Amino acid sequence: MFTLRKEDSESLARLGTLSTPHGDIQTPEYMPVGTQASVKAVQQRELHEMKTQIILGNTYHLFLRPGLDNMAKLGGLHTFMNWHLPILTDSGGFQVFSLAKLRQITEEGVFFRSHLDGEKIFLGPKESIHAQRVLGSDIAMAFDECPPWPATEEDVRRAVDRTIRWARASREAHLDHGPGTPQGPTPGQALFGIVQGGSYAHLRRECAEKLVEIGFDGYAIGGVSVGEPEKEMYKAIEFSVPSLPKSQVRYAMGLGQPHQLVELVARGVDIFDCVLPTRVARHATAYTLEGTLNLRGATYKLDESPVQPGCTCYCCQNFTRAYLRHLFKAGEILALILLSVHNLHFYLQLMRDIRAAIAENRFSAFRAEFRARYKPSKANDDL
Repeated sequence: MFTLRKEDSESLARLGTLSTPHGDIQTPEYMPVGTQASVKAVQQRELHEMKTQIILGNTYHLFLRPGLDNMAKLGGLHTFMNWHLPILTDSGGFQVFSLAKLRQITEEGVFFRSHLDGEKIFLGPKESIHAQRVLGSDIAMAFDECPPWPATEEDVRRAVDRTIRWARASREAHLDHGPGTPQGPTPGQALFGIVQGGSYAHLRRECAEKLVEIGFDGYAIGGVSVGEPEKEMYKAIEFSVPSLPKSQVRYAMGLGQPHQLVELVARGVDIFDCVLPTRVARHATAYTLEGTLNLRGATYKLDESPVQPGCTCYCCQNFTRAYLRHLFKAGEILALILLSVHNLHFYLQLMRDIRAAIAENRFSAFRAEFRARYKPSKANDDL
């Protein structure tokens, strides 16, 4: 499923090809997030135009609406949303565990109340895997317990132990195609395990090693982007990667800002997902090679330059900062659409530039240049 094509000589950065039933993905790569079968404010046509290779769908939200029965009748997620390139679905676990006031954990799974209508629902490893099979994603994720940050070592230990047990149950459910199990529209669906362990090196290592023993098609690093400081996030990645096989893909869940993606590639991560490009766009924030711009600012009132000079996205090729500022001040929906297109294109172009730098043996120089030029803004971290 994953072919390692090149390793950087000065870091852990690498080039690979991730093969799925709906096509190959060149890595490292970023996955736009299509939570409810839609990348917010962006059409599928625009995703194709910006050469998106893979998107992410959310099992929890699609489980609740339109529901699995309806999804099965509609032919699965690819057909439903008319997206015939690869899709990765998360297990739903992160959303369930984030609903702390609405859920009850048992050894078999989690009881929770729908945020839509309050209905009591159960989701466990088997249910999550069956749901993802009905959705028909190319890559499914094992059901796991994501501990909050901060958490005591005792609490993280419990989450790791449960994650390992649920990973085994997820794998068994994924391999079971017997009577009474949904077959789904995507034969050959892969399953990834998720490494938990918080900021504790020994727990990260233990969880990774146990998951490798169980055997998955790829491995994700979870429990990051949950409110921890950036340095703790990097530690979690560094604690996890050495225990994961070189021959399989590595996925950092929920990450990250542009400078973080560059640094995580240097630490051996292959794929990422993050809501920031579209989320901050809805707050008039644009990504550029120098950092972020808030286009509501008066300084852009007469600015006739594109968001990012030299950018080839539809927004930058056709509109000015002044026009975008006007749209945001006027409350026009077009503002969200155009800036979402730009921000997603920026992320995808960044990954293309990273792949080219690795291929041409200049990733270390690229990393240093990006670090010197790009100035992160904490103002957008919590948008």
